[in-house]
Amino acid sequence: MSEKDVCGCGHDHGEEMELETMFLTLDDDTEVECGILGVFEVEGKEYIALLPLEDETVLLYAYSEDGDDIQLDVIEDDETFEKVSNAFYDLYEEEEEE
Repeated sequence: MSEKDVCGCGHDHGEEMELETMFLTLDDDTEVECGILGVFEVEGKEYIALLPLEDETVLLYAYSEDGDDIQLDVIEDDETFEKVSNAFYDLYEEEEEE
């Protein structure tokens, strides 16, 4: 659960980051453990940013909860993906400045 800077931003944070993790099941039934970078809202919908522990690529999904069930959906629309991606990076930059 503890990983040294694997946020994918390219910066050396120099300190341990503790991320809550979850397992993501891919289309080929492979399971990938991902750190949860955060859940954030764009235009009234929630999205989640995940970071596979074995990779440095941030994954963005539409996010919803129904009780204890978490639903992740692929963002298929390029325009929506661009908005979500920009919102994530804007939020990340704000956190970096603090």
